[in-house]
Amino acid sequence: MTSADAACYTAKNRGRNRVYVAQADDQERLQQRGQMQWVSRISQALESDWFCLYVQRIAALAKLTVGVASRREDIAPIPENGDHYEVLVRLRDEQGNLVQPMAFIPAAERYNLMHLIDRWVISTLFRNWTRVVGDEQSIYAINLSGSSINDDQFIDFLYEQFTLYPISPQRICFEITETVAIANLLKAKQFIQSLQRMGCRFALDDFGVGMSSFAYLKSLPVDYLKIDGSFIRNIVDDPVDNAIVIAITQIGSVMGIQTIAEFVENDAILERITALGIDYAQGYCIAVPCPLG
Repeated sequence: MTSADAACYTAKNRGRNRVYVAQADDQERLQQRGQMQWVSRISQALESDWFCLYVQRIAALAKLTVGVASRREDIAPIPENGDHYEVLVRLRDEQGNLVQPMAFIPAAERYNLMHLIDRWVISTLFRNWTRVVGDEQSIYAINLSGSSINDDQFIDFLYEQFTLYPISPQRICFEITETVAIANLLKAKQFIQSLQRMGCRFALDDFGVGMSSFAYLKSLPVDYLKIDGSFIRNIVDDPVDNAIVIAITQIGSVMGIQTIAEFVENDAILERITALGIDYAQGYCIAVPCPLG
């Protein structure tokens, strides 16, 4: 029965309307079975509080001034000395060992559990905000999955969290990937606007990997573009990657959208993106992820 169930999922993932024959040594089926085993582990982790939060600093490459261009007139300028942090979720197994997110996130996405993890991250951060953040003028970026964007109850949940905890919405930035955004452009636009009306900021993650990325920007009122690390990683040696990053930076500047470079791993990359006028940098050259609080 387990093999048949895994075969059905494989057929669906390959486009539906097809037959898939399960083999005893089928690696794809074994991977599917491994993901199915994660379902109960994720549910147990949510109940037993095995998840934990890490953060990674996002550094400003130049001080921002009040006069910086912005496509949003209602948003307050970021404090000059304020840091950004991306909130990252990790999992500890039954023995207390740290499990990297790519071990369980694909299973959580496939079996519709990511919206529960998203809510856990938000409620945990908000509940511990006073203790771990305090009065620091910093902005915390929280990743959201496609299932949260499609969750009609998510906005109500977020309103409730801001009611329960005295946190300024302007201190919170939500991130969604470009792929998720363009999968349902109208829904994503409405979702972003709903959060921005609350005062939250919004970033488009992994930008540049989708088709016709620049065209979509006209429809998505985001505050930040996180340039995909695949372009940043080789920017010093690859003239094509360098040209793509220049184009993204220039478009962002014209539209009043600030740019963040991911995967800034060494001083050479940091020097290049600074010269290009990118606003923020994130990566091991800046800071490694560390436990929150």
